[in-house]
Amino acid sequence: MPITEINGHTIHVDAEGFMTAYDEWDPDLAKVLAANIGIDLTDAHWKVIHFLRDDYKDKGETATTRRVQTVGGVPVKEQFALFPKKPGKKMAYIAGLPKPHGCV
Repeated sequence: MPITEINGHTIHVDAEGFMTAYDEWDPDLAKVLAANIGIDLTDAHWKVIHFLRDDYKDKGETATTRRVQTVGGVPVKEQFALFPKKPGKKMAYIAGLPKPHGCV
């Protein structure tokens, strides 16, 4: 796995730039990752990010947008408003998780 440095953090990533080591993530890094893709994090964004990280810890895989809706309580339409165009990928990227299965 490749290693990169972002804002003073050395992190392991896959070929697409998604983090591969759960414990290398922290909220300050999330702010930098979000800024890298043009997202200014709000409380609504943090709700999704915290759900994703907690769910990943329990399930061992990144939740899909459908799971974020049904289990996390954030409608898909809201996910698209918060993370435009490709919410599943953007949410996972900022949360420091692997890309969800089924995302292209």
